[in-house]
Amino acid sequence: MREVFQQSLREVQDRLVQIAELVESSIQSATSAFGSSDVALAEQVIDGGEEIEALASALDELTIDILARQQPVASDLRLMVGALRMSASLERMGDLAQHIAQLARYRYPESAIPEGLKKTFARMGRLDVQMAEKLVTLLRTMDPSTISEIRNLDDDLDELHAKVFEKVLGDRLADNPTAVVDATLASRYHERFGDHAVNIAKYVQFFLSGQLD
Repeated sequence: MREVFQQSLREVQDRLVQIAELVESSIQSATSAFGSSDVALAEQVIDGGEEIEALASALDELTIDILARQQPVASDLRLMVGALRMSASLERMGDLAQHIAQLARYRYPESAIPEGLKKTFARMGRLDVQMAEKLVTLLRTMDPSTISEIRNLDDDLDELHAKVFEKVLGDRLADNPTAVVDATLASRYHERFGDHAVNIAKYVQFFLSGQLD
């Protein structure tokens, strides 16, 4: 029975990695579509969201079944509880990638990025992609050193998020309501993507150490 249980735990971890890989691909495509006004790529991201949602839902069902049947304790219980929270954050990250892609689609053939912010959003996009890549590595290896790397990237992302608000409130964009809305939403989506990556990293830390901070 213990071997079967360990196999179930590995399946939970494998499914988390699978969903994280899809999220990584989604944010890569979304930020590329946003930066280049590629409407076809944006549509791919939007259409692909259903797969992430379905996999997250299936993972939740598996986790709940393991909790009910096996009644795990200690670190095994922490993994199960964390898996439910991580699944929700991964699904939300997929949603945020879709939102970024939707902005690109809404403004096509024009760019959704206001003048003067292209470099900033390009940097935000790269940070989101890096965080998604490291999240896949973290979930696959459970290497605690990756947790601090994700947090450091999120700090950089938060700084850029603050700079976007300074820009939209402090110069000519204030006279362009559409540009203000686009920049504000896009920056928020990028920033929240990073926040969810940090949340997942926290639950991995909880699994490894028993402490959540």
